[in-house]
Amino acid sequence: MSEFKIHHRDADNISIIDLKGYLDAHTAPDLEGAFQKLLDEKKYNIIVNCRELSYISSAGLGVFMAYVEDIRKNSGDIKLTNMPPKIFNVFDLLGFPFLYEIYKEEGEALSKFKETKNKIKD
Repeated sequence: MSEFKIHHRDADNISIIDLKGYLDAHTAPDLEGAFQKLLDEKKYNIIVNCRELSYISSAGLGVFMAYVEDIRKNSGDIKLTNMPPKIFNVFDLLGFPFLYEIYKEEGEALSKFKETKNKIKD
């Protein structure tokens, strides 16, 4: 079985999840746990950095679908970044670019969250 790792860090009140390895039916519960922990902590602005994600199955994609509604109900969002081409192709094939904002670089997603936060303040 291939290795899967999740690393969580925060930047400017935005939670960043770095994914590494194979996200499949065996490892999807790890990502579910990470999202649930963020929800429990009332952290709703989330960036998922896929730079080191080498594989994603339908079970992995399902985790994103399972949590995005609850996160958006709380005025948050999940933004995806740094996707290797083969990972992006899977998301693209299933129409995820219509459901999620996908950025080439993490900094772009951070900026987008900050823009949204500033608009809410105004």
